[in-house]
Amino acid sequence: MRIARLTALVGLAAAAAALGARGYEVNAWPAAVLEKDDSGQTLSWSGAGPLLFSEPAPQPDAGTFSGFRPFLVKMDSAGVERTDVLYPLFYCRRYGDATKWSFFQLVNGEEPGSGTDPRGSPERHFDVWPFYFSLETPHPSESYHAVLPVYGTVKNRLGFKRISWVAFPLYAQTVKKGTETTYFVCPFIRIKQGEEHGFGVWPLFGASDGPGVSHRLFIVWPLFWDNTIAPAPDAPDGSPPSTQLGVLPFYTRETAPGSVSENYLWPFFGYTEATMPARYSERRYFWPFLVQGRGDTRLIDRWGPFYTHSESMGVASTWVMWPLWHRTQWVDGDIGQEKTQFFYFLYSSLDQTSESHPGLQPAYKRHIWPILSIWDNGAGSRQVQFPSPLEVFFPDNPDMRATWSPIFSLYRYDRRPDGDARSSLLWNAVTWRRGASGSLEEFHLGPLLGMRRRPQGASWSLLGFDFGPKRNMIEKPQ
Repeated sequence: MRIARLTALVGLAAAAAALGARGYEVNAWPAAVLEKDDSGQTLSWSGAGPLLFSEPAPQPDAGTFSGFRPFLVKMDSAGVERTDVLYPLFYCRRYGDATKWSFFQLVNGEEPGSGTDPRGSPERHFDVWPFYFSLETPHPSESYHAVLPVYGTVKNRLGFKRISWVAFPLYAQTVKKGTETTYFVCPFIRIKQGEEHGFGVWPLFGASDGPGVSHRLFIVWPLFWDNTIAPAPDAPDGSPPSTQLGVLPFYTRETAPGSVSENYLWPFFGYTEATMPARYSERRYFWPFLVQGRGDTRLIDRWGPFYTHSESMGVASTWVMWPLWHRTQWVDGDIGQEKTQFFYFLYSSLDQTSESHPGLQPAYKRHIWPILSIWDNGAGSRQVQFPSPLEVFFPDNPDMRATWSPIFSLYRYDRRPDGDARSSLLWNAVTWRRGASGSLEEFHLGPLLGMRRRPQGASWSLLGFDFGPKRNMIEKPQ
């Protein structure tokens, strides 16, 4: 197990600004700040503070990362071209010659490619939510164009095989799992045909039968219901059906093979007893405040809102004075994860450790909203940003981070695994770098004053004029 595994999971923000091979800096702030290698080639640059930029794309993407924040950000890497305009207002992705784009997730389009790129699709989508939906495929029977509420049919959307309407909500029809449901003045009058068949006038009355022994009935929904549900197709032979009965607010009862759950004065008092698929017993008093449950794979102790502890599916969750303090612990592969929150986002921390190598340095993220964010990959890379109003809300969104976070970054600190560290203030107006030994190796006060120290001697710049050893005379590091 290498610490790189931890880096991959927690060090995304640090990776986004990972320090590559560093030479020297040319600081003409606010016009431009350039990072050059010892041969004089520009590695990255920024201008107008954080607005204009070009730099190597974060690993593992590689490629080029550039733009004019927040209006336009582009990244070209590994055959994928990403373009964001005032993200998330508009984004476009090109995979070879296939294209997918979206305007605020309301107007969406997808154009097929030549088929040479595996991520390309032979289908052409165009939607204007919630008014227009279209799909064009090589098979006319699967294509459609639909206008809501006037007329249309969409296929294989929202979990349905087909949804059709005319002058919605006056008429609509859905097809799902072999059942055709027709609505008149949706959702009030409905007729079901096929695997499940029946009739309903919502919310007064509804009844249906099928598939198999299933039967459903409601009267003055949601005050009374009585359902019988056929066993799942993968249930063992001879399994009894499940049942659901409710007379609100007095009583509800649900049964399934090996389990029963009842509530009195719903939802305040009740219990659950189960032997399948695992043993579990639970008691509820003044739900959701007092709940105790024990089982083979599940545990819960709740004295809400003061304290709650639960364990289920390998995830342990603890609340203290809900919603003030919350801790969640789980294991992902070989990585132990622990997330701690104070009032959801005011303080958020994610720690990761190796289960098989507990002696390895942990990796972590820390967010103190909106003041500070800290990332440490446990392998020597570290990053600090002040202030940080967005990172806690979009921890897994690299597009939001690339577009907006640098705009708010008045102070930034980046350290490489070899100990080389760079700090910047006021969007690179003031920068300083310390080497692995901790000594100051480079300092810039915009274009006014600069210093760079190397074994061959120190060089200075004043108002853009250089003094001391010339950069092209400095030997390249071995």
